[in-house]
Amino acid sequence: MGMRTSFGCVLGLAALLATSGNAQEQSTNRVAAKTDWSVFVEDNPTECWGVSTPKETVNSRDGRVVAVNRGQTLLMVFYRPSAGAKGQVAFTGGYPFASGSTVTMNISGTSFELFTEGEWAWPATTDDDAKIITAMKRGANAILSGRSGRGTATKDTFSLLGFTAALEDAAKRCGG
Repeated sequence: MGMRTSFGCVLGLAALLATSGNAQEQSTNRVAAKTDWSVFVEDNPTECWGVSTPKETVNSRDGRVVAVNRGQTLLMVFYRPSAGAKGQVAFTGGYPFASGSTVTMNISGTSFELFTEGEWAWPATTDDDAKIITAMKRGANAILSGRSGRGTATKDTFSLLGFTAALEDAAKRCGG
């Protein structure tokens, strides 16, 4: 599994989100709200992203629903012109994924595979990003299923209402 060259963007964004607390609550750099999606812009380097939090989260172990502590769970698509990132999909489950595991992203019955590194998951190629974004524009929700290093299975359901408007807004702001 070769790491994408623009994965640094995800790591930069992760650091940014970690230092800014809950990105959804940070109104200082939120520039738009589109139904269930928000648009954020940061300078230096310029980054724009559409982001959403899950509408429903189910955590289970051995088939039984369990309560677990998880950090921020976010689905986002971001743009960083300086790194050539134009519409990169990223997901953080709020926990370290099991080593070597993948996250399954199901949009209206079509499944996509995301590779994991630490608490982040992303598509293997920019072509996969484009296919996922097309599906997200057409779909009603996205269900992301992952597995933690402790063996907890997670299923997060994100609404896609407002996704297209948020993506177009972020792209326009970052010249994507």
